[in-house]
Amino acid sequence: MSKKVSRRDFIKSSTVGVAGALVFSQFLTSCKQSKVLATNDGIIRLGFIGLGQQAMHLLNGLIGIPGVEVVAGSDVYGIKNQRFTKRVKNYYAKQQKEVAVETYENYKDLLARKDINAVVIATPDHWHAFIAIDACKAKKNIYLEKPLTFTIKEGQALVKAVRDNNVILAVGSQQRSDPNFQYAVKMVQEGKIGKIQRVNAYVGEPPVPYNLPEETIPADLNWKMWLGPSEYVHYNSQLNPPISLDPEKNEQFWGAWRWYKELGGGYTTDWGAHMFDIAQWGLGMDKSGPIEIIPAGYQGTKFLTFKYESGAVMTEEPFDEKKTRGVKFWGDKGWIEVSREHYSASDDSLLPKVVEQTEGAYETKASHQENFINAIKSHKDPIVPVEIGHRSCTVCTLGNIAYHLGRPIKWNPAKEKFVNDSEADKLITKNYSKGFSI
Repeated sequence: MSKKVSRRDFIKSSTVGVAGALVFSQFLTSCKQSKVLATNDGIIRLGFIGLGQQAMHLLNGLIGIPGVEVVAGSDVYGIKNQRFTKRVKNYYAKQQKEVAVETYENYKDLLARKDINAVVIATPDHWHAFIAIDACKAKKNIYLEKPLTFTIKEGQALVKAVRDNNVILAVGSQQRSDPNFQYAVKMVQEGKIGKIQRVNAYVGEPPVPYNLPEETIPADLNWKMWLGPSEYVHYNSQLNPPISLDPEKNEQFWGAWRWYKELGGGYTTDWGAHMFDIAQWGLGMDKSGPIEIIPAGYQGTKFLTFKYESGAVMTEEPFDEKKTRGVKFWGDKGWIEVSREHYSASDDSLLPKVVEQTEGAYETKASHQENFINAIKSHKDPIVPVEIGHRSCTVCTLGNIAYHLGRPIKWNPAKEKFVNDSEADKLITKNYSKGFSI
């Protein structure tokens, strides 16, 4: 019989989520010094780059953290700059606090400000690496949304840029600060369900070629700058969900750029950066990865499959009929399944203790953002540093490469190279628009 604990019954205290005993020693022992400090008055001044729906969630979590001031934003869509300014000014007005806020079309103008020592990057994926590397060179600490980068080569370059410039980079993999997932991984890593044989990590379908009809570009949207390093595609409002300020109407759906090969990685990277990430964590693969990837449909293979040197196999496969996006670890002594709303196990001894919890929208939970701020203050790596974000993103991208080639690929995680595969080698990077290169 399975034993279950719902999200409502489980820990949801932001203070326990990051600072408590469930933050594993592997993160504490891997911490490294950073020379990028808070300003002389102790205030951490933030700039936001990319001001869409996710940025608004992050703004809600970060702006209220003591010792933080939000002072700037940047977006290529004028109305989003206006919305950002309005929200930040309204917040500080209610706090009876005077904080000047400015916005920019070009993110490089924001990075040039000496008073800003940390940035939040929540742009579409195809911009992540370029902006984050520029932020490293500008000596800014970084909170970067997942998936970390668009290609494997971009991830390798970003890891190097972070360490060469000695900055803090936190990845927006907030499930690592969620007690649900923390406890599940703790049980797995302590061997409570024995040797892991297989993992179900359901995320969804790979990307498809861009097929949206062309529409008129809004007057206040710099479409060329929005595309940036990406190959050209015509505009469609599905890529930038419409908003209005008077009356106020925010995004009604997530930007569809993520579902198309030219601009995103589909569900494979969008949700894989969450669920494959948890599987990697539980398997102890934060500094490594799979050795073989087999796409769904190849010679009867039902699900996208990742094989690890340990013998463990991860499949992009639901663990229930509802197709819950989550992870199920199967050991030779039991199993644990976990999602954002669900925790179930093969035995009572694997269940977490029930304690008082706080409510709130999942994307606005402050614990993960607080960890970023604390990492800046202590000059130590956050709970999800750049190397972990890169390795988890690599798993996702390898899945899409296998899908693209329609056959198995073999990967050397130590060397971060394909094994005797010149065709796959070409896909470690991509073609960029004129003026962009990694």
